[in-house]
Amino acid sequence: MTSVLPRTEWWRSAVIYQIYPRSFADSNGDGMGDLLGIRDRLPELAELGIDAVWLSPFYTSPQRDAGYDVADYCDVDPLFGTLDDFDSMTSRAHELGLRLIVDLVPNHSSSDHRWFQEALAAAPGSAERDRYMFRDGLGQNGELPPNNWESVFGGRAWTRTENPDGTPGQWYLHLFDSTQPDFNWHNPWVRRQFEDVLRFWLDRGVDGFRVDVAHGMIKAEGLPDWTPPLAGGSMGGAGTPEGGDATAADPAASRAPFWAQDGVHEIYREWRTILNSYDGERILAAEAWVDPLTDMAKWVRPDEMHQAFNFPYLETPWAAAPLRAVIDASISAFSAVEAPSTWVLSNHDVVRHASRLALTAENPQGAGIGPKSAGLPIPELGLSRARAATALMLALPGSTYLYQGEELGLPEVIDLPDEARQDPTWFRTNGERYGRDGCRVPIPWEANSPSYGFGPSDAAWLPQPAEWATLARDVQRHDDNSTLSLYRHALALRRAHELATGELEWLDSGADAVLALRNGDVRVYANTGDSAVPLPAGEVLLASGPLGENQLPADTTVWLRG
Repeated sequence: MTSVLPRTEWWRSAVIYQIYPRSFADSNGDGMGDLLGIRDRLPELAELGIDAVWLSPFYTSPQRDAGYDVADYCDVDPLFGTLDDFDSMTSRAHELGLRLIVDLVPNHSSSDHRWFQEALAAAPGSAERDRYMFRDGLGQNGELPPNNWESVFGGRAWTRTENPDGTPGQWYLHLFDSTQPDFNWHNPWVRRQFEDVLRFWLDRGVDGFRVDVAHGMIKAEGLPDWTPPLAGGSMGGAGTPEGGDATAADPAASRAPFWAQDGVHEIYREWRTILNSYDGERILAAEAWVDPLTDMAKWVRPDEMHQAFNFPYLETPWAAAPLRAVIDASISAFSAVEAPSTWVLSNHDVVRHASRLALTAENPQGAGIGPKSAGLPIPELGLSRARAATALMLALPGSTYLYQGEELGLPEVIDLPDEARQDPTWFRTNGERYGRDGCRVPIPWEANSPSYGFGPSDAAWLPQPAEWATLARDVQRHDDNSTLSLYRHALALRRAHELATGELEWLDSGADAVLALRNGDVRVYANTGDSAVPLPAGEVLLASGPLGENQLPADTTVWLRG
């Protein structure tokens, strides 16, 4: 009998911490987070117990979509610093034993990018225009867009150009904002440019890439019209799940012709070959909103990407039965292709889980919440559920992603003034959808410092609520009952008990609302119900909240030894 050695690559068990650069730490007081601010705060992340950091975009950009509209893929936007600052930050991360993953945005560029400006200046049918998705319009004079596709941010996904003589010209595709034209990934020239981009950052020492809209890039042949099969269905995209019914017999049959096309896999096989040529286990992580999980697993086959964000898990309600179902489906789907499952509860595109898990009204992905939203969360309930959900997540085998500030228990900022909002969703829907600003507010470090320690001045690109003073890192650091202490303790136990490389076994909880499992020598009980249940016997290693006398309260997770 041949023994099989366990897979030990770092990314299979890593805890990866997402940094949203503009909201993490500001070194110069201009109100915008930057690379030197990140560098100087990295020791506090190492102290938390993570393995790697992932940076959202910091590239040259007009910042119409917070940097996801890239104007130069091989330089740093002056808002965030310089390439020298990037090198200094990277060196500090590696000194602290942290890996560094950077965002890559290959589905679209900024309309300010030189490549697109050259395309606009060139004639229809030119090599320059073939870099992007230019098409003639329909109708008698081309006055209608080439198809009925809609933008993720609202409105149609096509914008018409103007010819040099002032007459209307061709249309170009943008699945997101009109200032974010989609690349034509059937064009070999585009593919070569991005291979060069990969090598540029790999040569500077990055340990991998998180790929934005990794289920996009390739569009169906002929660009056919498409209407979501469900009323109000989302068009999908970065931070927005694709339309279609995940419970249907064949979800792919209703899949949008601009998401999850088979041709994307060829791109990632080419990229994997490039990463494999570098030392140090460099990785690709997919932001792929794809249902079902068995389809998402195609992104992480052995010759493609290494990880894919587990959005079905993120979207699962705080209830035992659906949580067990999605955990089983995740481990099964990813194990089938020899990949680890990933687990995630928050990121820069979703309502923070300290608020989302206590919402009582429907909250479509990417819509955000604000003062006029229905079913606003009860803060205490949201925090209890968030802590319990985190304790459950960190006990699961595989890799985990954390979003900056969740370790402080930060809620979604609901009461942002309308005039302060900056998300394109807010503007493209004429204020009907609040968008993602509420999860992007600069985070607090010190209760009694300007901008709560975000920077040396009171400036912050989004206004911080007064509540941040009570949630600041320095307030929580020495409080054993704080959310920060819960995260630090859980991460230390996760490592000590090797939970990330363990094997999950379901246990009989004795109650429908309680999820019970064993991972190695740790038993986990998560009470998702409304009332307390008897606490099983055993030494308590971790509890997400106060325990009653032999009772496991509602919205509480406990870890027991043995």
